[in-house]
Amino acid sequence: MARAPHRIAAFVIGNSILLPIGAAVALVWANVDASSYEGFASRIHFVVNDVGMTLFFALAAKEIVEAAAPGGALHPMTKALTPVIAAAGGMIVPAAMYLSLIAATGQRDLTRGWAIPSATDIAFSFLVARWLFTRTHPAVPFLLLLAIADDAMGLVVLAVFYPSAAVRPIDFAVILSIALTICWLLRRRRVMDFWPYVAIGGSLAWVAFFRGGLHPALALVPIVPFLPHARRDAGLFEEPHRPAHDPLSRFERTARVPAEIVLLLFGLANAGVPFTRIGTGTWIVAAALIVGKPLGIVLAATVGQRFGASSPAINQRDLLVVGCVAGIGFTVALFFCTAAFPDGELLEQTKIGALLSFGAAGVATMAAWLLGVGRFATVVRTS
Repeated sequence: MARAPHRIAAFVIGNSILLPIGAAVALVWANVDASSYEGFASRIHFVVNDVGMTLFFALAAKEIVEAAAPGGALHPMTKALTPVIAAAGGMIVPAAMYLSLIAATGQRDLTRGWAIPSATDIAFSFLVARWLFTRTHPAVPFLLLLAIADDAMGLVVLAVFYPSAAVRPIDFAVILSIALTICWLLRRRRVMDFWPYVAIGGSLAWVAFFRGGLHPALALVPIVPFLPHARRDAGLFEEPHRPAHDPLSRFERTARVPAEIVLLLFGLANAGVPFTRIGTGTWIVAAALIVGKPLGIVLAATVGQRFGASSPAINQRDLLVVGCVAGIGFTVALFFCTAAFPDGELLEQTKIGALLSFGAAGVATMAAWLLGVGRFATVVRTS
């Protein structure tokens, strides 16, 4: 019995449950007392979105670095070509669908949010896929590869297309070069503590992004690759039987709980929207994620295989369900909303659309049941 609280805490942290809890509290709060919620959200917005979220993106970068290292799931790239192509299709088609729906409805003021439906939430898509397919099914690592590639491309989109202020490329390049040089020297001298990389290099990188007009939440992304890491491949989002002691692994273990607390606060600061603000932007974002994502993923993966990309160990029915699961945008979609629009009606409409992307889990479950996929395969065969 004494271990039960630890198991519960591990499940909550391991599956980012604090984020939807924060989002649910924010939704209730905003619809009960909008003025007090807005005051609270405005006070913590900068600290959470521009400072705290550096941990979230750093952990995403950590997964990318390990996956791309020798022995990792994305190395060599030819081994992961199909999920990477699928991820590209899962970004391009929803964005195109979003812009097409805007053109059809005449809502040109929503154009800047084109990247919102290109997002896939790794944590929740992984959780849903693991439940639908079970952990050992090849669809789960395929989805994770897809989501990591989606995150990598999403970081580029965020940096290039959504500057947080007037862009000062010289300031950015000079300060970031100093930060990266320091990290290079630390690694060259075999510094095996992650703190100097994060505290010195990371702080300078944050100043570079902030001063350069780019989103400072990305500050640790270029720093993470410099952290020494072991050559291991326990699997995406899987820990080895014996905890690794390389700096990158220690950084992840140290940052995991603070990052989850940041996600709780992120949900509190960003998800509180009165339901009266539902509008055209809401349905466009939701449709582009829930419909556009699976369409883009299936089309891109199919075309990629026709042109020689290696076929994944999943069939077309599995692929369709994976595409539906990837329609859960949530965390990254919410972040893109706040990057794309200032406070106001458009931001609130698109935020609700990002929250409604949770409906993709229901769509994926229904698709799996109808197609006899994953946990529903035996049920269909015996019925």
